[in-house]
Amino acid sequence: MKKLLYFSAVVTLATLPFITIAAEPLTHGNTGQLRPAGTVSVTGAANLDDLQTKLGEKAKEEGAKGFIVNSASGDERMFGTATIYK
Repeated sequence: MKKLLYFSAVVTLATLPFITIAAEPLTHGNTGQLRPAGTVSVTGAANLDDLQTKLGEKAKEEGAKGFIVNSASGDERMFGTATIYK
């Protein structure tokens, strides 16, 4: 029983550094008091969901609380840009 508890704790602690919460997607109507703080771009996404996820991760790296997708294009290697809000 103790071994199982230790194993669970080790697995949980080992996965924590890989868990990141991306900035949330916004719309022009729900930016609230957040202000535009720049843009981010990504390339190489497989689909629109993947593109939005990658833009969110990049926005979070820049310290943004949210983002609005400005453009998305491509077929198998999608690329896009987003305005970040802080």
